[in-house]
Amino acid sequence: MKKLFAILLALMMALSMAACGAAGQSADTAASESNQFSNKADYETLTEEAEYWDGGLYGETQTTAAHSGAKKIYRATLELQTLEFEKANADIAALVEQYGGYFEEKSLSTYSSSYRHADYTVRVPAAQFESFCAQVGDLCHVTYTTSSAEDISETYYDTKARLETAQIKLERLQELLKKADNMADIITIESAISETEYAIDALSGTLRSYDSLVDYATIYLNLEEVYRLSNTVDAPKTFGEKMGNAFADGVKKAGELLESIAIWLAYNWLTLIIWAVILTAVILLVRRVRRGVKLPKIKLGKKKQITAQTEENDRTEE
Repeated sequence: MKKLFAILLALMMALSMAACGAAGQSADTAASESNQFSNKADYETLTEEAEYWDGGLYGETQTTAAHSGAKKIYRATLELQTLEFEKANADIAALVEQYGGYFEEKSLSTYSSSYRHADYTVRVPAAQFESFCAQVGDLCHVTYTTSSAEDISETYYDTKARLETAQIKLERLQELLKKADNMADIITIESAISETEYAIDALSGTLRSYDSLVDYATIYLNLEEVYRLSNTVDAPKTFGEKMGNAFADGVKKAGELLESIAIWLAYNWLTLIIWAVILTAVILLVRRVRRGVKLPKIKLGKKKQITAQTEENDRTEE
Protein backbone atom coordinates (compact mmCIF):
# COMPACT_ATOMS: atom_id res chain seq x y z
CA MET A 1 0.00 0.00 0.00
CA LYS A 2 2.80 2.39 0.94
CA LYS A 3 4.59 1.42 -2.27
CA LEU A 4 1.51 2.29 -4.40
CA PHE A 5 1.06 5.63 -2.64
CA ALA A 6 4.70 6.52 -3.35
CA ILE A 7 4.29 5.78 -7.06
CA LEU A 8 1.16 8.00 -7.29
CA LEU A 9 2.93 10.83 -5.48
CA ALA A 10 5.87 10.62 -7.90
CA LEU A 11 3.53 10.83 -10.92
CA MET A 12 1.73 13.90 -9.53
CA MET A 13 5.04 15.69 -8.97
CA ALA A 14 6.17 14.91 -12.52
CA LEU A 15 2.95 16.31 -14.02
CA SER A 16 3.24 19.49 -11.95
CA MET A 17 6.80 20.09 -13.13
CA ALA A 18 5.79 19.60 -16.78
CA ALA A 19 2.94 22.11 -16.45
CA CYS A 20 5.21 24.69 -14.88
CA GLY A 21 7.77 24.22 -17.64
CA ALA A 22 5.13 24.76 -20.36
CA ALA A 23 3.83 27.91 -18.68
CA GLY A 24 7.34 29.27 -18.37
CA GLN A 25 8.09 28.59 -22.04
CA SER A 26 4.91 30.43 -23.17
CA ALA A 27 5.80 33.39 -21.00
CA ASP A 28 9.32 33.51 -22.45
CA THR A 29 7.95 33.40 -26.03
CA ALA A 30 5.53 36.23 -25.37
CA ALA A 31 8.25 38.26 -23.69
CA SER A 32 10.66 37.79 -26.62
CA GLU A 33 8.00 38.92 -29.10
CA SER A 34 7.11 41.95 -27.01
CA ASN A 35 10.79 42.97 -26.84
CA GLN A 36 10.77 43.54 -30.65
CA PHE A 37 8.71 46.71 -30.10
CA SER A 38 9.44 49.84 -28.17
CA ASN A 39 6.91 49.13 -25.41
CA LYS A 40 4.16 46.78 -24.33
CA ALA A 41 1.40 49.07 -25.59
CA ASP A 42 2.76 48.95 -29.17
CA TYR A 43 3.00 45.18 -29.03
CA GLU A 44 -0.60 44.83 -27.88
CA THR A 45 -1.79 47.27 -30.57
CA LEU A 46 -0.04 45.46 -33.42
CA THR A 47 -1.29 42.14 -32.10
CA GLU A 48 -4.83 43.45 -32.25
CA GLU A 49 -4.19 44.68 -35.80
CA ALA A 50 -3.02 41.23 -36.91
CA GLU A 51 -6.11 39.63 -35.44
CA TYR A 52 -8.23 42.33 -37.13
CA TRP A 53 -6.84 41.77 -40.64
CA ASP A 54 -6.68 37.98 -40.28
CA GLY A 55 -10.17 37.95 -38.82
CA GLY A 56 -13.53 38.64 -40.36
CA LEU A 57 -13.23 42.12 -41.91
CA TYR A 58 -12.47 40.98 -45.44
CA GLY A 59 -14.88 38.06 -45.23
CA GLU A 60 -17.56 40.33 -43.78
CA THR A 61 -17.19 42.77 -46.70
CA GLN A 62 -17.45 39.91 -49.19
CA THR A 63 -20.62 38.63 -47.52
CA THR A 64 -22.19 42.08 -47.76
CA ALA A 65 -21.19 42.38 -51.43
CA ALA A 66 -22.76 39.02 -52.25
CA HIS A 67 -26.20 40.54 -51.66
CA SER A 68 -25.60 43.56 -53.95
CA GLY A 69 -26.87 43.95 -57.53
CA ALA A 70 -25.28 42.28 -60.56
CA LYS A 71 -22.71 44.20 -62.58
CA LYS A 72 -22.79 43.59 -66.35
CA ILE A 73 -20.95 45.07 -69.31
CA TYR A 74 -23.10 45.37 -72.46
CA ARG A 75 -21.53 45.52 -75.93
CA ALA A 76 -22.94 45.36 -79.47
CA THR A 77 -21.72 45.62 -83.07
CA LEU A 78 -23.98 46.65 -85.96
CA GLU A 79 -23.09 46.89 -89.65
CA LEU A 80 -25.42 49.28 -91.48
CA GLN A 81 -26.16 50.33 -95.07
CA THR A 82 -27.87 53.47 -96.33
CA LEU A 83 -28.83 55.11 -99.61
CA GLU A 84 -28.75 58.59 -98.01
CA PHE A 85 -25.51 58.93 -96.09
CA GLU A 86 -25.93 62.51 -94.88
CA LYS A 87 -29.38 61.81 -93.48
CA ALA A 88 -28.31 58.58 -91.79
CA ASN A 89 -25.30 60.29 -90.21
CA ALA A 90 -27.49 63.08 -88.83
CA ASP A 91 -30.14 60.63 -87.60
CA ILE A 92 -27.57 58.58 -85.68
CA ALA A 93 -26.15 61.72 -84.03
CA ALA A 94 -29.66 62.82 -83.01
CA LEU A 95 -30.46 59.37 -81.65
CA VAL A 96 -27.30 59.29 -79.50
CA GLU A 97 -28.22 62.67 -78.03
CA GLN A 98 -31.82 61.56 -77.47
CA TYR A 99 -30.70 58.57 -75.39
CA GLY A 100 -28.26 60.61 -73.31
CA GLY A 101 -25.18 59.01 -74.84
CA TYR A 102 -22.03 60.29 -76.50
CA PHE A 103 -19.52 59.41 -79.24
CA GLU A 104 -16.35 57.91 -77.82
CA GLU A 105 -14.85 57.67 -81.33
CA LYS A 106 -16.04 58.79 -84.77
CA SER A 107 -14.41 58.59 -88.21
CA LEU A 108 -15.59 59.31 -91.77
CA SER A 109 -13.93 58.24 -95.02
CA THR A 110 -14.62 58.14 -98.77
CA TYR A 111 -13.88 55.21 -101.06
CA SER A 112 -12.36 55.64 -104.54
CA SER A 113 -15.85 54.96 -105.93
CA SER A 114 -17.00 58.14 -104.08
CA TYR A 115 -19.16 56.12 -101.69
CA ARG A 116 -18.75 57.17 -98.06
CA HIS A 117 -18.16 55.13 -94.93
CA ALA A 118 -18.31 55.88 -91.19
CA ASP A 119 -17.27 54.12 -87.98
CA TYR A 120 -18.76 55.09 -84.63
CA THR A 121 -18.08 53.98 -81.06
CA VAL A 122 -21.17 55.02 -79.13
CA ARG A 123 -21.70 54.97 -75.34
CA VAL A 124 -25.29 55.00 -74.07
CA PRO A 125 -26.72 54.33 -70.58
CA ALA A 126 -26.87 50.59 -69.96
CA ALA A 127 -30.62 50.77 -69.27
CA GLN A 128 -31.15 52.09 -72.85
CA PHE A 129 -28.93 49.50 -74.54
CA GLU A 130 -31.55 47.28 -76.21
CA SER A 131 -33.85 50.18 -77.09
CA PHE A 132 -31.02 52.09 -78.76
CA CYS A 133 -29.92 49.09 -80.86
CA ALA A 134 -33.51 48.51 -82.01
CA GLN A 135 -33.93 52.17 -82.93
CA VAL A 136 -30.73 52.18 -85.00
CA GLY A 137 -32.18 49.26 -86.97
CA ASP A 138 -35.17 51.42 -87.85
CA LEU A 139 -32.98 54.27 -89.13
CA CYS A 140 -30.67 52.19 -91.37
CA HIS A 141 -30.57 48.82 -93.09
CA VAL A 142 -28.85 46.30 -90.79
CA THR A 143 -26.73 43.62 -92.49
CA TYR A 144 -25.03 42.20 -89.39
CA THR A 145 -25.48 42.46 -85.64
CA THR A 146 -24.05 40.86 -82.52
CA SER A 147 -24.36 41.68 -78.82
CA SER A 148 -23.00 40.41 -75.50
CA ALA A 149 -23.52 40.88 -71.75
CA GLU A 150 -20.48 40.10 -69.60
CA ASP A 151 -21.18 39.53 -65.89
CA ILE A 152 -18.31 40.95 -63.83
CA SER A 153 -20.11 40.96 -60.47
CA GLU A 154 -17.63 38.71 -58.70
CA THR A 155 -14.59 40.61 -59.97
CA TYR A 156 -16.21 43.99 -59.31
CA TYR A 157 -17.22 43.32 -55.71
CA ASP A 158 -13.92 41.59 -54.96
CA THR A 159 -12.10 44.72 -56.14
CA LYS A 160 -14.45 46.94 -54.13
CA ALA A 161 -13.92 44.86 -50.98
CA ARG A 162 -10.15 45.03 -51.38
CA LEU A 163 -10.35 48.80 -51.79
CA GLU A 164 -12.45 49.25 -48.64
CA THR A 165 -10.11 47.00 -46.67
CA ALA A 166 -7.05 48.91 -47.90
CA GLN A 167 -8.63 52.24 -46.93
CA ILE A 168 -9.37 51.06 -43.39
CA LYS A 169 -5.89 49.59 -43.14
CA LEU A 170 -4.41 52.94 -44.17
CA GLU A 171 -6.34 54.75 -41.43
CA ARG A 172 -5.10 52.34 -38.75
CA LEU A 173 -1.53 52.53 -39.97
CA GLN A 174 -1.69 56.31 -39.78
CA GLU A 175 -2.94 56.05 -36.19
CA LEU A 176 -0.06 53.71 -35.33
CA LEU A 177 2.40 56.14 -36.90
CA LYS A 178 1.25 58.87 -34.53
CA LYS A 179 1.92 56.60 -31.56
CA ALA A 180 5.29 55.28 -32.70
CA ASP A 181 8.21 56.64 -30.62
CA ASN A 182 11.34 55.05 -32.15
CA MET A 183 12.87 55.26 -35.62
CA ALA A 184 12.66 51.53 -36.44
CA ASP A 185 8.90 51.42 -35.87
CA ILE A 186 8.40 54.68 -37.81
CA ILE A 187 10.29 53.37 -40.87
CA THR A 188 8.38 50.07 -40.82
CA ILE A 189 4.97 51.75 -40.55
CA GLU A 190 5.76 54.38 -43.22
CA SER A 191 6.78 51.61 -45.64
CA ALA A 192 3.48 49.83 -44.99
CA ILE A 193 1.59 53.12 -45.54
CA SER A 194 3.34 53.67 -48.89
CA GLU A 195 2.46 50.16 -50.11
CA THR A 196 -1.15 50.57 -48.98
CA GLU A 197 -1.52 53.92 -50.75
CA TYR A 198 -0.18 52.39 -53.98
CA ALA A 199 -2.69 49.53 -53.68
CA ILE A 200 -5.52 52.02 -53.08
CA ASP A 201 -4.63 54.00 -56.24
CA ALA A 202 -4.52 50.86 -58.38
CA LEU A 203 -7.79 49.48 -57.02
CA SER A 204 -9.53 52.85 -57.36
CA GLY A 205 -8.50 53.09 -61.03
CA THR A 206 -9.74 49.57 -61.74
CA LEU A 207 -13.04 50.28 -60.03
CA ARG A 208 -13.56 53.52 -61.99
CA SER A 209 -12.96 51.65 -65.24
CA TYR A 210 -15.49 48.99 -64.25
CA ASP A 211 -18.05 51.65 -63.29
CA SER A 212 -17.68 53.33 -66.68
CA LEU A 213 -18.15 50.07 -68.58
CA VAL A 214 -21.11 49.00 -66.45
CA ASP A 215 -22.97 52.32 -66.39
CA TYR A 216 -22.64 52.95 -70.15
CA ALA A 217 -23.00 50.25 -72.79
CA THR A 218 -20.57 50.24 -75.75
CA ILE A 219 -21.99 50.01 -79.29
CA TYR A 220 -19.84 49.84 -82.45
CA LEU A 221 -21.60 51.10 -85.59
CA ASN A 222 -20.30 50.60 -89.14
CA LEU A 223 -22.23 52.72 -91.68
CA GLU A 224 -21.71 52.19 -95.42
CA GLU A 225 -23.21 54.16 -98.30
CA VAL A 226 -24.45 51.96 -101.19
CA TYR A 227 -26.53 52.46 -104.31
CA ARG A 228 -28.59 49.34 -103.55
CA LEU A 229 -29.30 47.68 -100.21
CA SER A 230 -28.15 44.06 -99.87
CA ASN A 231 -30.06 41.10 -98.45
CA THR A 232 -33.43 42.74 -99.05
CA VAL A 233 -35.06 39.66 -100.60
CA ASP A 234 -35.87 36.26 -99.14
CA ALA A 235 -33.31 33.50 -99.41
CA PRO A 236 -33.71 31.33 -102.54
CA LYS A 237 -35.25 27.91 -102.08
CA THR A 238 -34.93 26.15 -105.47
CA PHE A 239 -31.90 25.55 -107.70
CA GLY A 240 -33.31 27.83 -110.38
CA GLU A 241 -33.76 30.68 -107.92
CA LYS A 242 -30.22 30.22 -106.66
CA MET A 243 -28.83 30.26 -110.23
CA GLY A 244 -30.88 33.34 -111.08
CA ASN A 245 -29.66 35.17 -108.01
CA ALA A 246 -26.06 34.14 -108.71
CA PHE A 247 -26.32 35.42 -112.30
CA ALA A 248 -27.86 38.70 -111.12
CA ASP A 249 -25.16 39.14 -108.48
CA GLY A 250 -22.48 38.45 -111.10
CA VAL A 251 -23.89 41.10 -113.41
CA LYS A 252 -24.11 43.51 -110.48
CA LYS A 253 -20.48 42.96 -109.48
CA ALA A 254 -19.32 43.30 -113.10
CA GLY A 255 -21.22 46.59 -113.37
CA GLU A 256 -19.66 47.81 -110.12
CA LEU A 257 -16.20 46.89 -111.43
CA LEU A 258 -16.73 48.74 -114.73
CA GLU A 259 -18.09 51.73 -112.84
CA SER A 260 -15.04 51.80 -110.56
CA ILE A 261 -12.70 51.57 -113.58
CA ALA A 262 -14.50 54.41 -115.36
CA ILE A 263 -14.33 56.62 -112.28
CA TRP A 264 -10.65 55.81 -111.81
CA LEU A 265 -9.92 56.72 -115.46
CA ALA A 266 -11.83 59.99 -115.04
CA TYR A 267 -9.65 60.87 -112.06
CA ASN A 268 -6.33 59.85 -113.67
CA TRP A 269 -6.66 60.49 -117.42
CA LEU A 270 -4.11 63.32 -117.50
CA THR A 271 -1.57 61.27 -115.58
CA LEU A 272 -2.05 58.38 -118.00
CA ILE A 273 -1.41 60.65 -121.00
CA ILE A 274 1.83 61.97 -119.48
CA TRP A 275 3.05 58.46 -118.76
CA ALA A 276 2.11 57.36 -122.31
CA VAL A 277 4.21 60.19 -123.82
CA ILE A 278 7.17 59.32 -121.59
CA LEU A 279 6.90 55.62 -122.42
CA THR A 280 6.71 56.33 -126.18
CA ALA A 281 9.83 58.49 -126.01
CA VAL A 282 11.73 55.81 -124.12
CA ILE A 283 10.75 53.14 -126.68
CA LEU A 284 11.88 55.28 -129.61
CA LEU A 285 15.18 56.03 -127.92
CA VAL A 286 15.83 52.35 -127.23
CA ARG A 287 15.12 51.44 -130.88
CA ARG A 288 17.51 54.09 -132.09
CA VAL A 289 20.28 52.87 -129.83
CA ARG A 290 19.79 49.31 -131.00
CA ARG A 291 20.16 50.40 -134.66
CA GLY A 292 23.48 52.03 -133.82
CA VAL A 293 22.49 55.50 -135.01
CA LYS A 294 24.82 58.15 -133.70
CA LEU A 295 24.14 61.82 -133.83
CA PRO A 296 26.73 63.68 -136.02
CA LYS A 297 29.07 66.13 -134.44
CA ILE A 298 28.40 69.59 -135.86
CA LYS A 299 31.33 71.98 -136.10
CA LEU A 300 31.42 75.35 -137.87
CA GLY A 301 33.68 75.51 -140.92
CA LYS A 302 34.04 71.74 -141.34
CA LYS A 303 31.16 70.87 -143.67
CA LYS A 304 33.22 68.28 -145.58
CA GLN A 305 34.08 66.42 -142.40
CA ILE A 306 30.40 66.19 -141.47
CA THR A 307 29.52 64.86 -144.94
CA ALA A 308 32.28 62.25 -144.74
CA GLN A 309 31.13 61.12 -141.33
CA THR A 310 27.55 60.73 -142.55
CA GLU A 311 28.67 58.61 -145.54
CA GLU A 312 30.75 56.43 -143.25
CA ASN A 313 27.71 55.84 -141.01
CA ASP A 314 25.61 54.89 -144.02
CA ARG A 315 28.23 52.31 -145.13
CA THR A 316 28.28 50.89 -141.61
CA GLU A 317 24.52 50.39 -141.62
CA GLU A 318 24.70 48.61 -145.02
